[in-house]
Amino acid sequence: MRAIVVDRWMEPEELKVREAPAPEPGPGALQIEVKAAGCNFFDILMCRGKYQVKPPFPFVPGAEFAGVVRGVGAGVLGFAEGDRVLASGSGGFAERAVAPAGNTRALPGGMDFAEAAALPVIYPTAWAALVLRAGLRQGETLLVHAAAGGVGTAAVQIGRALGARVLATAGGAEKLEVAARAGAEQCFDYREEDFAARVLEATEGRGADVIYDPVGGEVFDRSLKCIAWNGRLLVIGFAGGQIPSVKANRILLKNIAVVGLHWGAYNQHEPERVSEAFEALFDLHQRGAISPLIYGRYPLEQTGQALCELGSRKTWGKLIIEP
Repeated sequence: MRAIVVDRWMEPEELKVREAPAPEPGPGALQIEVKAAGCNFFDILMCRGKYQVKPPFPFVPGAEFAGVVRGVGAGVLGFAEGDRVLASGSGGFAERAVAPAGNTRALPGGMDFAEAAALPVIYPTAWAALVLRAGLRQGETLLVHAAAGGVGTAAVQIGRALGARVLATAGGAEKLEVAARAGAEQCFDYREEDFAARVLEATEGRGADVIYDPVGGEVFDRSLKCIAWNGRLLVIGFAGGQIPSVKANRILLKNIAVVGLHWGAYNQHEPERVSEAFEALFDLHQRGAISPLIYGRYPLEQTGQALCELGSRKTWGKLIIEP
């Protein structure tokens, strides 16, 4: 098969298509003909050897994909060859990939492969953060940082679906328009204005009840200035490159909670929540409440280009590879 093969730590622009043996599904796994695969920032880190998980060489990156089942491993029930599915697994930047049956779900009606490939990582992350960790309630104010990115647009859409008032930050006019298209009521350009002051202004001095932060660094620090009494500050990631810290007295004085979200660990610790998340997301998609925003679709040969564009922070929504 054709695949993006990483045989040493490398930059995205060095990625090339090579011939590689198609992976065989072991017990409890499925082989999937990949129709679409989603790009994530951690794919860049994994190619560079800077991600917390370092697979042995050679490996094929790409952790979320959608396609057609072409092989069923021993002990797998509920799937058959020819089924249309979405999955999280490994090796998505290739013509064939393998995923555990437990991480694979039948494609809902009305969802195409590109939408499906954009869903398995970012949408459950946003849903678990807002529902399970922050307990976002109808009528509360949600502030979403980096709201034009994949994980940001997912949070905006889910926040709206939960009945929250959604405010958003992004960098530049184009990304502000994307955040608004995703459903944000007001959008603030963090490059040009003090978003903390704008949030306080928009909430008549009260602040945001829930703040969704995949950026970290200075954005996290400034968020503490515009969080409401009893607010919840969600730590999603550190795309800004700096891991922040907070003095406990600030948590105490504002009566706030700083809450972490590690979606990938739910399969190990609370697997029942994974099924709950996907059932809720499929229902929201069926009702038209969520729909992944696709920035671009790239052939397998342009995987490196797609990841470079993602890493430049000039893109919005999701970038999709179509082998």
